Amino acid sequence: MRPIWKGALSFGLVYVPVKIYAATEQKDIKFNYLHEKCKSPVQYRRYCPYCQVEVPMEEIVRGYEYEKGKYVVINEDDFEKLAGAKSGRSVEIMDFVNLEEIDPVYYEKAYYLAPGDGGAKVYELFRRAMADTGKVAVARVVIRNREALAAIRVSKNILAMSTMHYPDEIRQADVLPEFNYQVDLHENEVKMAVNLINSLSAEFRPEKYNDKYRQALMEVIQARIAGEAVAVPEKAETGKVVDLMEALKASIELAREERDKKGKSQKKDRPEKTAAKRKTS
Repeated sequence: MRPIWKGALSFGLVYVPVKIYAATEQKDIKFNYLHEKCKSPVQYRRYCPYCQVEVPMEEIVRGYEYEKGKYVVINEDDFEKLAGAKSGRSVEIMDFVNLEEIDPVYYEKAYYLAPGDGGAKVYELFRRAMADTGKVAVARVVIRNREALAAIRVSKNILAMSTMHYPDEIRQADVLPEFNYQVDLHENEVKMAVNLINSLSAEFRPEKYNDKYRQALMEVIQARIAGEAVAVPEKAETGKVVDLMEALKASIELAREERDKKGKSQKKDRPEKTAAKRKTS
C-alpha cells in the first residue's frame, strides 16, 4: 500500500513527519454499461457540440459558471498555488476537543497517519500524549488540491485522521417538515422500548457484520457465468403493527429466545472443549 501524501503534522512549534494512507476501500461490485443489442461496452466521449469535435483531455479546462452560459476558467496553476499557499505539506492542528463533542455527521473519509522517515519518536510522543488526554485534534489539511477540515484521534494504538465536512455543508434537520410532529407516549411504552434495547444490546464486534447484498449479488453473477438458472426468493410480506405494546412485548420475547439459544449452544461447546483437553493431557 502506497501513501497518498507525505508531510508533517504540526502543533505549536512541534512537527511530526507523517505519511497518509487511505484507511478504507470500496468493495462495491463494479459493472460496465453494455449495449443491450450486441453486448458491447458503451463508450463515453468528451464531445464539444459547438466545434462538433471530440475533445482530447489536454484541451479540457475547468470552468465555474457564474451566470447562465458564462464561465470563468480556473487552471491547474491556480489550484497548485492555492494548495501550496495553504498547506505547505502540513496537517495544521488548530484545537484539541473531546470526541463526544463531534457529531458523526461531520465525518467524511478515514485515513491512517504513519510516522514519516526519522519521525518515529516524535510520532510516538504525540500519540502517547493524545492517548493520555483522550482528546481529538481538529486540523486543516490539503489533499489532492482540496482543503479539508480533519479530526485526528488515537485508534488501536495508531493515529487516525478523518476528513470532515465544514458546518455550512451540513444540512439542518430542523427545516424538514416531518420533524414537526406531536405525539403522546405512555410511560410503559418507553419502559418497554428501553427493555427491548437492553435485550438486544451487545459488544460491538465489526467482524460479525457483512454485506449480505454484495454476497448474494456475487452468487448471482457466478451462477450466470456457470450458465445456471438463478432463483431469487420472494420477499416475505410483513404484517401491519396494530398495537405498539404488543409489538414491543413480542420483540422482547423474541430477543430472549435468541439469547437463550446462543447460551445453550455455548454450553454445549464447552464440555467438548474440556474433553478434548483431557484426552490430549
